[in-house]
Amino acid sequence: MFQKAGVVMISAYGVHPDITRAGDYMFRLVHLGEPQGAATALYVGKTLGIKKVSTITMDNDYGQSTMDGFLAASGKYGIEVLNKYSYSLKDRQFGSIIASVKRDNPDAIYATGYFFTAGPLVSQLRAAGITVPIIGSQAFDSEKFIEIAGPAAEGTYIIDSFDRDRKDETLQRFFAEFKNRAGYAPEGVAAITYSAVRLMADGIKRANSTDPEKVRDALAATKNFPSLDGNINAFNNLHEIIMPMSVNVIKDGKFKSAGEITDLDAFAPPEK
Repeated sequence: MFQKAGVVMISAYGVHPDITRAGDYMFRLVHLGEPQGAATALYVGKTLGIKKVSTITMDNDYGQSTMDGFLAASGKYGIEVLNKYSYSLKDRQFGSIIASVKRDNPDAIYATGYFFTAGPLVSQLRAAGITVPIIGSQAFDSEKFIEIAGPAAEGTYIIDSFDRDRKDETLQRFFAEFKNRAGYAPEGVAAITYSAVRLMADGIKRANSTDPEKVRDALAATKNFPSLDGNINAFNNLHEIIMPMSVNVIKDGKFKSAGEITDLDAFAPPEK
């Protein structure tokens, strides 16, 4: 609709690949599933040094595309995928999957899902006595995940997660003001949405015009834009972001930075 009308759109959090494929007025501020998965393989294999992994994926577009990226890149980093399991969006009991993972005896578990599936999944894995590291996808990133999983959330890694501790004055101002107004801390989606509005305003300013074509061209030429969740290096030809991915780990019931994945060539977004 926006493309057909010649209206610039920035998708703050939509991950369906067809969004930017719709045309040159479309932009995205979140990494697609496959680059997220490829970056996870890099982090698991190179940074954590883990070689035997069982995978658990939510069987929707987001879960499967993210897992596809991980599986495609895993061999590059010496990771052996012992087994692959999937569940539906409505599932909250994971007994059969957990029993199978125990038999696998992996060095780690990589799981995709949203916080409301991740919470029960992680808590049940830990209750079953599985103590190996759990690496979660971006959508684990929610205070609700910690609330649902409780102490079981401790030690969970989350890839492409919102770095709440980043030393950035604008981020810290946003964090404090959001918490003051809403009564709770912001999630990554709030930061990305706010950044999308700021980027659009910046594009209009650089274009010195509200003409959609000029704004589109200004946004396409974006270099080193300071979004709240990190520095956007640029957009590629498909208007997908080129930027590092932050990693968090849950420590003492809080999100703590566990580093940044900066090898952009390892998870380059698709281009036209």
